[in-house]
Amino acid sequence: MFSYEKRLEFPVKICQSDARTAQAIISQFGGPDGELSASMRYLSQRFSTPYREVANLLTDIGTEELAHLEMIGAIVYQLTKDLSMEEIEASGFDKYYVDHTLGIWPQAAGGIPFNACEFQCKGDVLTDLYEDMAADGTTA
Repeated sequence: MFSYEKRLEFPVKICQSDARTAQAIISQFGGPDGELSASMRYLSQRFSTPYREVANLLTDIGTEELAHLEMIGAIVYQLTKDLSMEEIEASGFDKYYVDHTLGIWPQAAGGIPFNACEFQCKGDVLTDLYEDMAADGTTA
């Protein structure tokens, strides 16, 4: 069971729109190693671990990744909310805008939408944890 507080853990306050930055950061929202993939990775892997302590840890990490997803979404929204059509077109953000206007959609910076192929769950604790570390950019 999850408990949701209706506030960001770390409030986001961006005062200047910037479509180019939003295009790069959107990958952290829904790209292959973004927060949506991370949350689904940990929350899926917790079911097959034979160790209760590991399952609890994966649940905690997956829940934390959902909090990160919320912060990244707030960043992208604040970077794009006041853009003019001229700024959208000049920055190349128009391709995203055609499909989503200024809604926050999980995709990689290259425009590829999120899908479950972005993460793995093998049911083997060591394999899954190694995959988690690889996605986080750390090495074993």
